[in-house]
Amino acid sequence: MKFRTLLLPALIATLSGGAQAVSMLDFGVGDRGYGTQFLAANDDGSTNQLPLPFDIDFFGQTFSNFFVNNNGNISFLSAIGTYTPDPFPISSQPMIAPFWGDVNTRGTGNVWIHSPNANTLAVTWDAVGYYSSATDKTNSFQLVLRNQGGGNFDVNFRYERLEWTTGDASGGSNGLGGIPAQAGYDAGDGVNYLTLPGSRTGDVLNLQHTTNVAGGEAGLWSFAIRNGQLPGSSASNPLMPVASDEGWNFDFNVVAGTPVFIDPDIAIGYDYIVNGGPSITSVLLPTFGDGLYDLWLWNGEAWVASGDVLTGGVTFTFAEAVTRFRILGIEEGAALDPLNPTAFVTGLTFSETGPVSMSQNPIVVTVPVPEPETYAMFLAGLGLIAAARRRMAR
Repeated sequence: MKFRTLLLPALIATLSGGAQAVSMLDFGVGDRGYGTQFLAANDDGSTNQLPLPFDIDFFGQTFSNFFVNNNGNISFLSAIGTYTPDPFPISSQPMIAPFWGDVNTRGTGNVWIHSPNANTLAVTWDAVGYYSSATDKTNSFQLVLRNQGGGNFDVNFRYERLEWTTGDASGGSNGLGGIPAQAGYDAGDGVNYLTLPGSRTGDVLNLQHTTNVAGGEAGLWSFAIRNGQLPGSSASNPLMPVASDEGWNFDFNVVAGTPVFIDPDIAIGYDYIVNGGPSITSVLLPTFGDGLYDLWLWNGEAWVASGDVLTGGVTFTFAEAVTRFRILGIEEGAALDPLNPTAFVTGLTFSETGPVSMSQNPIVVTVPVPEPETYAMFLAGLGLIAAARRRMAR
């Protein structure tokens, strides 16, 4: 009998520090191609209130105007001059921040604002330095909002080059250390927010080497705001991960008892592991193939079959909250598209409100491939296994 190894295609690209990151969008307008409207060289300055090219529904608040703030963000209620990033969530300050840090353009760089059409807004921080007037390290990043109609919109962060994290007034030295920049967005309601990996640490520079977009270039981060809600609030708009050596990592904020939907690539099974934050209280799996899955639990030393067979589309509540569990039984024959962002969306609820860092790692196995003369017997055996699982479920 011959064997083959299942090789899982990578969902998220991760590049080494020297690799080329995604390019910022060039609209062919103005001296640099990023538009003609710009924020004059300054420290901690902002634009006046500007009109959005389309209305957005941002967590139940409809906005038609915005402010561009020099320090790597846009806001909607008022201008923000704060140069050291406060950790999200921040009360009464709805904002979208591709790189909230102490940007200073008096030495180098510009901040451009451009709307190439009625459905697109781009704000570009082009080769900007840090406080005070430093030019030895520069960052180039871009925020793009795209209208999807009815207040729905997409948010894209494009990180072409990140060399510094911190201004001198935030405790930094030569652009590093102190309190580094923060990336993400905040509803300003004290509850709904998303902080990108590495924020307020030196690892924020890694945003240029990673992406949460299936098949996307490193440095591209994309989020869909639908019905005013964060990615992860529904199975149709799941939270996407970042690749690790073992699988996929998620960092997000949760509200106790409220489901969060996450979506990695496809495998025959997954380990769900909480690395930090509240424990998992329930899981909701999608329906594929026979719609039945085997649950394994961790006893502190090894995985142990629980004897439970979970049914797709039915929420399973753990007897006690867990920090890890394993799902097996995703059928290879389902032939799911690994680049489909809604292929195997998992809903999880948590025991407490707060930030969660977790991993979802695919189970990679060797699968026996029989010689032609034993193939029919092999398939018959698989059929018996599936039938046994169905009986267990009933």
